[in-house]
Amino acid sequence: MSLEPVAKRRERADASGPGARPASAKGGEAPRIGFVSLVGAGPGDLDLLTRKAAMRLAEAELVLYDALVDPAALDLAPSAQRVYVGKRAGRPQVRQEFINWLLVRAARRGRRVVRLKGGDPFVFGRGGEEALALAAAGVPFEVVPGVSSAIAAAALAGIPVTHRGISTGFVVVSGHAEEAYRPVLESLAPASATVVVMMGLGRIDKIADLLIARGWNALTPAAIVFGASTSASDVWTMTVRELQHGVDATESGRAGTVVIGDVVRLRAALVAAAGQELPAEAGSHG
Repeated sequence: MSLEPVAKRRERADASGPGARPASAKGGEAPRIGFVSLVGAGPGDLDLLTRKAAMRLAEAELVLYDALVDPAALDLAPSAQRVYVGKRAGRPQVRQEFINWLLVRAARRGRRVVRLKGGDPFVFGRGGEEALALAAAGVPFEVVPGVSSAIAAAALAGIPVTHRGISTGFVVVSGHAEEAYRPVLESLAPASATVVVMMGLGRIDKIADLLIARGWNALTPAAIVFGASTSASDVWTMTVRELQHGVDATESGRAGTVVIGDVVRLRAALVAAAGQELPAEAGSHG
């Protein structure tokens, strides 16, 4: 997708003004061209929302938002219709095909649409699928990147995903299904990189089993960051061996990001150096 054509289409959409509606064909004017912005809402804290994301929300006439979006972010779209289309494990879900259809239909009706996603649209957010659907329908769109919890969750917990002399790289996998994470983790030499697992609390025992079977030290440190950047933030630290017992996070219902690697050992020192107290750890660690 060329950025220049998208920018030009955006300019044509802007020409009608932020509050304009499609013109009637009887009036002799061409209808206003709708526009879709695939926007990353970041990990939760509104201070981590980009300025461009806030601008698009202020202009929006329709916002389709996900489960992990802070409800306060919707206040930035005071004139917009708001439609919840979130997906959470174990709960009724809106089909992705239906979301794609909603985006295309609204844009064809000349509306300014924001598809608001937690984190970044292109990091396990199905933003790529939506972008392809919009492109296939000839709908102009843009991508507004967001701060992904794949990196931010660890950073906010005082864990650098890379650190000279400890880890020179990291991999991010979805723990939603074994076919998604197994090929990546099996190709990774033990302790050669930091492993970040998203949407994987329900299968973290299987992931830990796989790592140990692949030669990882069972005492490799790990951390689970819940509610990164929010007032409900909580961090559990443990070892890969303890992860083999699984994690019971059902009582909180919070999403958690798992970080595995020796970089987790830096957490206590970095948080102390920053003059912060370690968040109280809650629940069973295995």
